[in-house]
Order: sequence, then structure tokens, then C-alpha cells
Amino acid sequence: MSGQYFFMKLIPPRPTFAQDITAEERAVMQQHVNYVGEAFNKGTVLIYGPVMATAGAFGMAVLEMPDAAAVQRFGEEDPSVKAGLNTFEFCPMRVAQARSKT
Repeated sequence: MSGQYFFMKLIPPRPTFAQDITAEERAVMQQHVNYVGEAFNKGTVLIYGPVMATAGAFGMAVLEMPDAAAVQRFGEEDPSVKAGLNTFEFCPMRVAQARSKT
């Protein structure tokens, strides 16, 4: 795929989310993991996962998509966002250097 790169941040509902996630929230987050995993397998998500920041964990992904509108749609279709659990923000990214996949 040839596109632009974007950094996406998935913002949880509270700083303690990783420590006190409920069973209902865990089920929604499993849907989120499946959704992002499908995009990873398609090659539009290059890397993703939780960031264990001292102020509270959050999700991150580096995406390769045609434009910001595609990223916006991707974020809005995330099951955790659709459920009102998480929010997201993103910004364009310039890749200075990346390791080869080989």
C-alpha cells in the first residue's frame, strides 16, 4: 500500500482503565483488538498496542492510509469508539527511517 502515515492515539475513559477495567469494558476492548488486528493483517496498521505511560495507559497505532479522512473513518468505526468507551486523536507523521520487513 502506498499512502500517508499517521500516528493515532486511543484515549481511554479514565487514567486507571488498564487497572480497573470491567468485564463489559473488556468485552468491548476485545472487539477493538479484533478490529485493529484485521487492519494490521490488511497492512493499513503497521504497529499498535498499549503504551504504559505513568499518567495512564493509552493505545497507539501507526497507520498507512490514503488520507486523513480514511483515518477519521477508521477511528469512528472502532467498536470501542462506537460504544462510547474510548475517544481518539491522530496526526500526520513523517517517517524518517523504518526497518525493512525482510
